[in-house]
Amino acid sequence: MAQILNKLKWRYATKKFDSTKKIPDDDLNTLLEATRLSASSYGLQPYHVFVVENEEIRAKLRPFSWGQSQITDASHLILFASKTGFNGEMVDRYLENVSHTRKIPADALKGYGDFMKSKLMDLSDADKEIWASKQVYLALGNVMTVAAELEIDTCPMEGFEPEKYNELLGLADKGLNAAVALAVGYRSSEDETQHLPKVRYAKEELISYI
Repeated sequence: MAQILNKLKWRYATKKFDSTKKIPDDDLNTLLEATRLSASSYGLQPYHVFVVENEEIRAKLRPFSWGQSQITDASHLILFASKTGFNGEMVDRYLENVSHTRKIPADALKGYGDFMKSKLMDLSDADKEIWASKQVYLALGNVMTVAAELEIDTCPMEGFEPEKYNELLGLADKGLNAAVALAVGYRSSEDETQHLPKVRYAKEELISYI
C-alpha cells in the first residue's frame, strides 16, 4: 500500500517532457490495456481511444492546444474521444459482447438492455455527451495511476480546442468528440515543476465520515 501511495506522490502534471525518450512497447501496451479494463457505467465504454504517434499530426494539433509543448514532446499522445448522439445500437453491440463472452443467450439479456436504453436514450444530445465524457475520466484516472506505478510521466490536458481536434482527426464523422488528451512519457531534467511540493488539501479538510 505504501508503494502505490509513494508513486502517486511521485507523479505530477509534467510540463516539459524529454523528447528523446520513448516508452517501451510493453509498457505502452500495459497502459492501453489498463485503459481497456477501466470501469464505465453499465460497462458500455462510450468512447474511443486514439494513440497519436504521427509527428506531423501532433505538430498540427499543437497550435490548437495553446501551444503546449507536451503535445509534440511527450513520447505518445493519447486522446480520449467520447461518443456523441449515440442510440440503442451502442447498447445492442455491448449485449452481443456480453452474450458471446459469458455464453448467455441474447434473449436473457433483453430486459437489461431495455433498462439501459430507458435510462440513456431519452437523454438530450447534450446530456448524452456529458454522460459519455464522465466515463472517459474514469479511464483517464485509471491509466494515470498505472502510469505512475510504472514511473511513466503523464499530463492530462483539457487545454485544447475540441472542434479543431475533431476537424483535423475526422472525429465528428465517426460520432466522436475530443474530450481529454493525455501526454505520456518521461520528464525532462529541465522541468522545474517536478521539484515543487505537491499541493493537496489535508485529509481532515477533504474527507468526512458520516
